[in-house]
Amino acid sequence: MPAAIDPADRRLLLIAGSAFLLLLCAVAFLTPAGGENEGTVPSSYSSGPGGTRAAFVLLQEIGFSVERWEASPVELPSDSSHAVLVLADPEGDPNEGEKEALLHFVRAGGTILFSGPSVEEFFPEAKLIPQPFGSRPKSFPAISPSIFTRGAGSVVFRPTALWDRIEGAQVPLYGNPQHPAAVSWRVGLGHILWWAGATPLTNARISKDENLNLFLDAVEAGGGASRGSTKIYWDEYFHGERVSLWTYVENTPVAWGLVQVAVLGFAILFTFGRRSGPVQPAARNSRLWPLEFVDTLGALYERAGATPAAVDIVYRTFRTVLTRRLQLPLTISDAALAQTVESRLGWYRPGLARTLGRAADVSRGENVKPAEALALVQELEYCRQQFGPKKPQEKGRP
Repeated sequence: MPAAIDPADRRLLLIAGSAFLLLLCAVAFLTPAGGENEGTVPSSYSSGPGGTRAAFVLLQEIGFSVERWEASPVELPSDSSHAVLVLADPEGDPNEGEKEALLHFVRAGGTILFSGPSVEEFFPEAKLIPQPFGSRPKSFPAISPSIFTRGAGSVVFRPTALWDRIEGAQVPLYGNPQHPAAVSWRVGLGHILWWAGATPLTNARISKDENLNLFLDAVEAGGGASRGSTKIYWDEYFHGERVSLWTYVENTPVAWGLVQVAVLGFAILFTFGRRSGPVQPAARNSRLWPLEFVDTLGALYERAGATPAAVDIVYRTFRTVLTRRLQLPLTISDAALAQTVESRLGWYRPGLARTLGRAADVSRGENVKPAEALALVQELEYCRQQFGPKKPQEKGRP
């Protein structure tokens, strides 16, 4: 028979369940609708509007040799004379070795198709003007005859940045000649082609205007040979695809989902674990402490303000011990008792008579501070131990 849930636990579960439902509703209502949402990573694995799976599959179907590249750029082949590397809105900054590997790829005759605002991190000669986040797609006309524009007189970009100024061998291709949306320039035997965004590659926009022709011009001109001999590397390394499963999970909502599951598991454990776990008896203080009686009696004297009574007990005990040992009457005065101790026992204690007199005054009810009363009691106890009967010593076994 299942155990009944405590009312407090039931209330905690209801609160947690309500919060979970509110989070689900918020995600459902605040997630942008599909179709025009192009804010996702333009990955060749994604079939969503902002993904680039359609472009990747198209290259395969029309005879290009294309593969996803999930390794570091330093592992790119040294022979890149008929190769194209697609870097669609890469995320993260490359290290110095990766920058040098990309330059070597271009100098050896390869072509890099780069889109997005992070080109400055890869190629320092690029200078961009950032555009407002979430800008709408715009149509840009071709402004220069080039092998990269011959089949596309007008293309659509959702510009994330525009080129700042044209320098050296850089050639503006689309948009305003002063701040173009697409630029190409030669490096060694190869080319670098930059687009203001990955819009022409995305599943939702590849068929708009002449975007498809722009994309095919880039890969065909970059390959410089027949489709079968052109090698296309579609970078996924800078999209977080680092071969291992964990590096993929780091860039997906799975990690946050695992955190939420862990929090929910902790809440369940906290709710029911304390009732289902072993019962530990409460710690109990021993009632056999040797000084418990002394502490209790002292607390009673302190509460009642009976300091003279405590001194009186010790004082009378001390006089009884001495008069019995010296066979003196109980009515002997304190001064005579102190003198008799010195004459008959040969033990001299300076101030013994004064201590006895002071203890007698306190025992008759004179108010005294606790510190002085303690000093009197300690002095009388010390003297009593000197004159009292000795405890017989235990003899060892033969």
